Amino acid sequence: MYMKKIVLVLLLISISIFFLSGCSTEKNLDSNITIAAAVSLKNVFDEKLIPEFEKENPNITIEATYDSSGKLQQQIKEGAPVDVFVSAATKQMDELNEEGYILKDSIRDLLENKIVVIVPRDSDYLISDFEDLLKVEKIAIGDPSSVPAGQYAKELLTNLNLWDKAQGKLSLGTNASEVLNWVKEKSADCGIVYSTDAYSTDEVKIVLEADENMVSKVVYPVGIVKSTQNVESANKFVEFLRSDKAHEIFSEYGFTPIK
Repeated sequence: MYMKKIVLVLLLISISIFFLSGCSTEKNLDSNITIAAAVSLKNVFDEKLIPEFEKENPNITIEATYDSSGKLQQQIKEGAPVDVFVSAATKQMDELNEEGYILKDSIRDLLENKIVVIVPRDSDYLISDFEDLLKVEKIAIGDPSSVPAGQYAKELLTNLNLWDKAQGKLSLGTNASEVLNWVKEKSADCGIVYSTDAYSTDEVKIVLEADENMVSKVVYPVGIVKSTQNVESANKFVEFLRSDKAHEIFSEYGFTPIK
């Protein structure tokens, strides 16, 4: 009888060790998370933020996809395997949240940006006022139907009573990077982009900056997609983006972190 008790105790200890070991291993398992971010974040994410996060969290690998926030919004609605969404405007995030695609209470306002008018570095056009935009032949903006930068551009031009007058001059890009490239390549005489896009290259120059009374504040929210299977890792990445270290990096690239 005594021996049976000993055997039973040893068996229970073995089972406990097995399960504890299994739980410990599960917590240390490597995980991959996918970030869907506005294309205006590509440089800062790829060059600094993702490498820094993976250095601090060697068991988590980040895969990032970049496009206009509207296209990313649609991909999430269609079931794309995304864990974290960073939009260049609150509109896309709010719509996803209202439709039940974003994890409850996970949305945070992350960054601010500015809307500016750019021209090629050696442009001969003298643009000192927004009315001067009507003097050029081609104005590049993001497509307002899906690109937040384009939505801000439309709002700006509308508020200044220039939207209707500029219709024959507008070229609509699929994302902010395409607009920037058109101006760099001189396919467009000027473009309306984020200030961070303008500062990412020395091939263009800023000639005008929109005041807060001309256009809505440019806010980048971040949220965790409800269908994620990696909530813990996704939370870690979001918290990292809100850390002092990440704020320093964002500032280096011209963004204004929201604390």
